[in-house]
Amino acid sequence: MLIDLKAEPFTHANAGQLNTYLSYYRKHEMSEDDRPPVGLLLCTDKDHALAEYALGGMDERLFISTYRLELPDKTQLEDFLRAEARRLGF
Repeated sequence: MLIDLKAEPFTHANAGQLNTYLSYYRKHEMSEDDRPPVGLLLCTDKDHALAEYALGGMDERLFISTYRLELPDKTQLEDFLRAEARRLGF
């Protein structure tokens, strides 16, 4: 998985740039037995309509999401990690 973190709102250029990274990775970094890479673009804001059109015709393994500038507190993170560990059987 290739992750591109942008401290800015989503633009069509962001999607194009990540698609370029995925193409480079497929051509120069992958082994024969690797699965195709997945690209995740994280931006501070996402316009859903713009994202839909910006991804038109691109690899369907490219995803766009938003992130929050502040993190949950320590207790929330610990609770989340414990719940995920239980869910995964650890």
